[in-house]
Amino acid sequence: MTEKKKLNIDECSIWDDARQMLTKAEQDGVETVWHRLQQQSPHCQFGESGVCCRNCTMGPCRISKKAPLGVCGADADVIVARNFGRFVAGGSAGHSDHGRDCIEALHAVAHGETADYTIKDEAKLLRIAAELGIATEGRQVLDVARDLAAEFFENYGTTKNELSFICRVPEVRRKLWDKLGITPRGMDREIAEMMHRTHMGCDNDAANTMLHAARTCLADGWAGSMIATEISDILFGTPVPRRATVNLGVLREDQVNILVHGHNPIVTEKILEAANDPELIALAKEKGAAGINLVGLCCTGNELMMRHGIPMAGNHLMTELAIITGAAEVIVVDYQCIMPSLVQVGDCYHTKMVTTADKARFTGAEHVKFEMHNGGAQARRVVRMAIERYSLRDPARVRIPCEPVEIVTGFSNEALLEALGGSLTPLIDAIKAGRVRGAVGIVGCNNPKYKHDFCNVNLAKELIRRDILVIATGCVTTAAGKAGLLVPEAIEQAGQGLKEICGALAIPPVIHMGSCVDNSRILQLCGMLADELGVDISDLPVAASSPEWYSEKAAAIGTYAVASGIYTHLGHPPNITGSKIVTDLALSGLDELVGACFVIEPDPFKAAALIDKRITEKRQGLGLSA
Repeated sequence: MTEKKKLNIDECSIWDDARQMLTKAEQDGVETVWHRLQQQSPHCQFGESGVCCRNCTMGPCRISKKAPLGVCGADADVIVARNFGRFVAGGSAGHSDHGRDCIEALHAVAHGETADYTIKDEAKLLRIAAELGIATEGRQVLDVARDLAAEFFENYGTTKNELSFICRVPEVRRKLWDKLGITPRGMDREIAEMMHRTHMGCDNDAANTMLHAARTCLADGWAGSMIATEISDILFGTPVPRRATVNLGVLREDQVNILVHGHNPIVTEKILEAANDPELIALAKEKGAAGINLVGLCCTGNELMMRHGIPMAGNHLMTELAIITGAAEVIVVDYQCIMPSLVQVGDCYHTKMVTTADKARFTGAEHVKFEMHNGGAQARRVVRMAIERYSLRDPARVRIPCEPVEIVTGFSNEALLEALGGSLTPLIDAIKAGRVRGAVGIVGCNNPKYKHDFCNVNLAKELIRRDILVIATGCVTTAAGKAGLLVPEAIEQAGQGLKEICGALAIPPVIHMGSCVDNSRILQLCGMLADELGVDISDLPVAASSPEWYSEKAAAIGTYAVASGIYTHLGHPPNITGSKIVTDLALSGLDELVGACFVIEPDPFKAAALIDKRITEKRQGLGLSA
């Protein structure tokens, strides 16, 4: 029998809190994502290159030199395009279904179907309604909300044939999409058509399939994600800058610790209210705890942190490690990016996993379904459950590995505009003068194939050193925060021009814009800048990057960024390298079609140089100094 290879913990993560918990995991006999990666390596090369097709039972088929065609006659190009199309359809479905949940919440509030949720930002509701042509003058807020919910629901069907927020897309970009036939029409329509096109006997032209993949992802960015962001602000408040803390040090040894994980603020907002309920705090103290401590993980953590300053325990690869501290009573999840292993890791301690959505149930977890009419009651039930579990904690197995790090969060577009004095002019002037040479959105995930957060952190550091403003969302947030980049003092690590601008505005050189659906804030900001300058998004000195991505959603985000005209860096390619046509289209052909393309580079320092070169070219194209 082959001896099991020992995990090199120093190569797993750049963070001391992660390495301490990995050491503890091995001492406690707990398996983590890094151990499972070892077991799964090496990966299937057919799958990695995208040339395995299982779309019908004449197969599965694997394309090779010996067998260049599948049973139906499909070649590598068609199979890779099919697989990629279905991959990004899955990612687009995730974000768009999140958006649908938000619309249903707004609809329930507007129609008086819930007492648990209310409209927190009426001004934003009225502003967006007016933007979309809904009458607001002299009308009751809930009447406007009803019309806005109905307007947003139309983005999911086929009758309207146009997205509401298409009005935010620069006119030149809209004309380009129309010319290419990729203007998104409806969220569900594009996803369903993607699945139809990739059924056996339908679209067998790789380039044509890829164009519809772009259309599907554009619907995600400019509808599903954007709607989710805007409604979350309306219902729960538009984020403003505030202080918060990050890393495993936010867990408290003397308190009931509740972890919230996933993406849906509809659940976590109620958990937050229950955690602050004086009656439940008193109950926790009766059980011997000093209080109740709510902390976030991943994107639902971003949502709470942006709006309320709730501390963040970690990103995707820290979720198991947060439980391994031995200090978590309950981990409450909704959907997306949740590893099934959390149930097993929790069972090794006293941690109970609680699921809240029927679309994301986990074997072995306790299911507490959250609905619009019962969110408050269910949240109190979950918090009581956590309090009862506090007595089950084994103090000898508790280890909180560090002290928390302070960050600044809450940079919605509204907050950014306010910091700029109500206008984009100061930012545009700084870009023209070269003090801010450009901006890059570093977004998304962690992947255990990389040293945890090495690429995320070093790319951000390299870019701000080159006077390039960085916007962080999703799991990159915790990485940048732990690295000390999300505080105004981080300007000391920036180039002189960026240092001057951020210092004058009292903002960090890396600003946090929210969760992964909040990448739509970046899209909107790019559209506003392009309109202000009278150019296309593809003319701007901007880029996007997801250095450590892993998910279908990340591929959809990258694709809608490129299709919107934003040069996009990935640390590794999607599973498309088995097709020269698809790979060439992604890496260069899209540049000719939509004015942007993907670039693949695992080394963050080389990636920074490539992005810098692209920004220089865009600056020169606008007649600005390099």
